[in-house]
Amino acid sequence: MDRNRLVGLILISGILIFYTHFFGPKPTPITSPENNSTPREAYKAHTLPAKLASEHPTIFTQAIPSTDEQEVILENDEVKITLSSQGGRIKHVLLKKFQDHQRQPLVLLDEQSNNMGFQFTFNNLEVNTSKLYFETIDKHQYVQGESLGIATFTSNLGPGQYIRQIFTLPSQGYELSQEWELVGLEKYIDQGIVNFVWHDLIKRTENDLQACRNKSTINYYLADHSFNHLKEHTDKQEIKTIDSPIKWLAIKQRFFTAGIVAQDSFSNGHIALLPTLHNTSIVKEAQIWLKLPAPANQESRQGKWLFYFGPNKLNTLQGVTPGFSKNLSLGWPIVKWINQFLIIPIFAFLEQYIHNYGLIILLLVVFIKILILPLSYKSYISMAEMKVLKPALDAIKDQHANNLQKMQIEQAKLYKEMGINPLSGCIPVFLQMPILLAMFNFFPNAIELRQKAFLWAQDLSTYDEIINLPFKIPAYGSHVSLFTLLMTASTILYTWSNNQVNAPQGPMKTMSYLLPITFMFVLNSFPAGLSFYYFLSNLITFGQQTLIKRFVDDEKIKDKLAKNKQENKAGNKATFKSRLQEAIRNK
Repeated sequence: MDRNRLVGLILISGILIFYTHFFGPKPTPITSPENNSTPREAYKAHTLPAKLASEHPTIFTQAIPSTDEQEVILENDEVKITLSSQGGRIKHVLLKKFQDHQRQPLVLLDEQSNNMGFQFTFNNLEVNTSKLYFETIDKHQYVQGESLGIATFTSNLGPGQYIRQIFTLPSQGYELSQEWELVGLEKYIDQGIVNFVWHDLIKRTENDLQACRNKSTINYYLADHSFNHLKEHTDKQEIKTIDSPIKWLAIKQRFFTAGIVAQDSFSNGHIALLPTLHNTSIVKEAQIWLKLPAPANQESRQGKWLFYFGPNKLNTLQGVTPGFSKNLSLGWPIVKWINQFLIIPIFAFLEQYIHNYGLIILLLVVFIKILILPLSYKSYISMAEMKVLKPALDAIKDQHANNLQKMQIEQAKLYKEMGINPLSGCIPVFLQMPILLAMFNFFPNAIELRQKAFLWAQDLSTYDEIINLPFKIPAYGSHVSLFTLLMTASTILYTWSNNQVNAPQGPMKTMSYLLPITFMFVLNSFPAGLSFYYFLSNLITFGQQTLIKRFVDDEKIKDKLAKNKQENKAGNKATFKSRLQEAIRNK
């Protein structure tokens, strides 16, 4: 491995270590017994822009629940959504095609973790529709074919005064629409301000709790098509006031999203994300206030929006609304394009015909290796050229050991004479960098690998824990991932193979073997699918180099370099001769 190529690898390794430090999973903190607080209790535990109140103006007292709660279930093949007459609200959301970390039906929202409703004030008393009673005559509806599931909830407050909410579920997909009307209530709304308030204790769905926390946040997309979000990798409180119109907002987890999309836009909003480090059943606490636009007339106000309760799959998110696919993090622009237009389509194609995800990853590695084979070949040839040139470079180094500047000049002169670009071994490595980073974004976010087993790994979307240590190793963790160990061993084998082509000396040789050990620590808590991918990648690369070596003759490379040297000298002489003749003619 020549110096330039090793420098390139070190730089790339530095980038990856930086990436994993800020974006990778972090050790799970020791937690205390679970906090079983309800959404209403959690509201009171923090300083918020508004608080729920138990008192209501007289017009609303008759609508405070005094009868038994009625439930209406709307379901299709993907979701089962329970609506409640208390608040005319979404009470429970079950994703029918998924299971949680305990292999139970995956409940995205429930009554203990979720609360939402319209909120406004009248004479400094706060009113929240989640406390009001709504009437309905609708029943359980299983939606199929071309039909729609519809549930209507009405709270009658007086003559010509009511609140109505209509929920509609199509026969396919994860989207639930809500239409609403507030009629004859404008004089009871101070300053005409109505907010939609949503409080969610984000439920844990994965084994790796810390990885969930590192990937959970609130994303939002403005009417001017700009996207932003609260910090993910933090255990501190995040609060933000959004002064611009909001098109959609999403409570995004690692593999699932609960979002709301306005038909037009919300006027502005206030969002908060709070840590829940002492509760192992809750990932984070999300609190949202969305201000509704002013009414077109003073008699009523109405609106419509869309809820999305579903997986973070690219094609599914893309069909919701423009920009909603940003809830699936695919990396920086170039990396994102590689994932979006290359890796994900290939993976989806293979899924149609193969149900063994270890085999799918193997075929993905083979495809990528074939794709970058020209770069791998160029890199190997560069190393072979440097190996042939090494005796001459060593001679220059010995001759000018006390004059570094002179040594570099002579080495550059030798490279030029031989027709060698000293960076040619480094450039192919850098060109492969976007694909490398694409994998670091694809595997941690690939819901396709969630709860998919292969060999000893029970879930390729998280680390394959073969040993649970009774102690914690700094920067490594308290578990041992076998795929990470295999990846490290294969990287050392690959490094050894490279060093046989062009053996580095001293610190360079030590560094070449130190990098795999470094990444053993870095990747120990990453998904098993990623470590398995790089294990296979190293093995296939080793095989490629063994095959290429059979077709590379050192003597032919020497002859090529000698020929380059002669041609360069002849070219220089011809250039000098032509310049001399031109100078004579001009006299």
